Amino acid sequence: MKLPKCLLLFVFFSVSALALDDSKENRIQQAERYMATMPPEELMQDMAKNVAMNFPPDQREEFRELLLKHVNINTLSDAMKVAMVNAFTADELAALADFYAKPIAKSAMQKFGVYMAEVMPVVQAEVLRAVGEMEKEKAEKNRKIPDIE
Repeated sequence: MKLPKCLLLFVFFSVSALALDDSKENRIQQAERYMATMPPEELMQDMAKNVAMNFPPDQREEFRELLLKHVNINTLSDAMKVAMVNAFTADELAALADFYAKPIAKSAMQKFGVYMAEVMPVVQAEVLRAVGEMEKEKAEKNRKIPDIE
């Protein structure tokens, strides 16, 4: 019975020993590692291709080319890295980099734009519907306020 307890303690302490120090330097290093697995250029190309699907077929390629021509990838990359360093711990960034380095994760991410293109109109419609319901509820509530004489 003593052996399993010792083994459990060993596993517990060894896992915590593997955790990265959550320093800014480690966050930056892991964010850069993540960005090497998911280059901003590729993300932008995928996004441009998917957004272009909202345009008439004869305008899609021109839109995609113009968008990619005028987006400053360095500005985008810098903003992404700063946001990641601010939002995630070093361990979380390491886990993201590890995950997205896998072929199955890359495959899933290539499909994410298609998924978002399908879901986003429903999300937008539902948010607009909900805002309309909120406005209606506020108007009804205002009508029920008794007049003060």
